[in-house]
Amino acid sequence: MEQLDLTTREGRFKHFGSVDPIEGKKPKEKECMADLQSSKKDFLFEVDSVGINNLSYPVVIGDYQSVGTFELATSLRRDEKGINMSRILESLETENEGGVSLDFTTLGNVLETLRTRMHQEEAEVTGAGKWYFPKPSPGTRLSGMAHADVEYALKIDGNGVQQKKLGMTAMVTTLCPCSKEISEYSAHNQRGYVKVLLDIDPDAELPEDHKEQLYQLLEINASSQLYPILKRTDEKMVTERAYENPRFVEDLIRLIAYDLVELDWVKGFELECRNEESIHQHDAFSRMSYQK
Repeated sequence: MEQLDLTTREGRFKHFGSVDPIEGKKPKEKECMADLQSSKKDFLFEVDSVGINNLSYPVVIGDYQSVGTFELATSLRRDEKGINMSRILESLETENEGGVSLDFTTLGNVLETLRTRMHQEEAEVTGAGKWYFPKPSPGTRLSGMAHADVEYALKIDGNGVQQKKLGMTAMVTTLCPCSKEISEYSAHNQRGYVKVLLDIDPDAELPEDHKEQLYQLLEINASSQLYPILKRTDEKMVTERAYENPRFVEDLIRLIAYDLVELDWVKGFELECRNEESIHQHDAFSRMSYQK
């Protein structure tokens, strides 16, 4: 048995099972290596989307850096075996300046680079992250950092944009109308979640403050808003506003839908409201979709 010098890292590695590398006969230069992805023959079907997802990557949303999650893909022709996955991240890196700006212009640049490098007809991306912004309390105007989850989805081909979607999830306060109606005093309230996915008209000009518009639209229809900082005078205002504006999830989803329909840059939407019920062990939800 080989005597190992355990004072060296190599000796300790071998002691725990490591072995010497083999000489090997396959080429080490890229130009000489087999390229299976580029194989050409009839592979039976075209593929709509092939790529990577669950990719964590730094993003810039509005004025602040955040952490994003991406899915990027291209189409694949019937006569091609696969795509070169490394080109996906290389394409994303072309727009990385301390993070990738999460907006349709930047994502469009990424997709055009990706589609060109992959030599494919279509490319698509979905990028999501947490959007941070300062939000003052209603009375004392003390500012703190609020947040909402946003999502941008884009699909292009050689003729331009095929699909453009914008999503947002925001938290609100809802107060139960039934509880208020039947109780001698008080009413139960809870935190609610509003999730919307907008189908954006590719030919419409998206307002520069589209995130702010959408966020305000989601929370203004609720019983009351959530704030990072509340002093006692603010808390009184928030509590009383909720009592003055009771909302079922059915009420909230209909009120939000009305405002969404009036946005001329929106073609349609999917909308869901969910309450974490404070007097039940279950949640209550309402869901709808609409196309103009």
